[in-house]
Amino acid sequence: MEKKLRQQSSNCIKVVLFGPESTGKTTLSRQLARHFNSVWVPEHARAYLQDKWNNERKTCEPKDLLPIAIGQMKLENNLAQKTDSVLICDTDLLETKVYSEAYYQGTCDPILETYALKNFYNLYFLTYIDTPWEADDLRDKPDERERMFKAFENALKTYNKPYVILKGNKKERLETAIKHIDKLLENKT
Repeated sequence: MEKKLRQQSSNCIKVVLFGPESTGKTTLSRQLARHFNSVWVPEHARAYLQDKWNNERKTCEPKDLLPIAIGQMKLENNLAQKTDSVLICDTDLLETKVYSEAYYQGTCDPILETYALKNFYNLYFLTYIDTPWEADDLRDKPDERERMFKAFENALKTYNKPYVILKGNKKERLETAIKHIDKLLENKT
């Protein structure tokens, strides 16, 4: 189990799009991967939970979190081997931990928590809630965006993770993210 949650070594810079639902993470992940001619790691939870909803008409339950985390790390580890520049991650295990605590009375599976804190990323892009809410089968907290944003920012602060808040329209967010990734790439060489 633990081996499946561990990051494998790679030769790339890793950045994470991090924050509440419906704040533009996936759109920006795709744009950044295209800009840097690299790869992006999609959010495994979205596919997993959409499938669960389509087949069972059920939403996320605590028992789903470890399979989601394992699937996320499998995707990340596989895709990290396909680039030596920058890997754009549409989420990470710390995001899963924040959601676990927000939805399940402040609890998180200890193994998930261990790797959420142990896995390393060069920079987090915390997406602000100034984007329009887009409803879908899985999104369920349009009135709690501010509370969720604070929970994500508190996690980054608590665990001393390097982060930049992305605000504004799509173009402004993309330009800010590119500027910060360019700095990381300059320091890598």
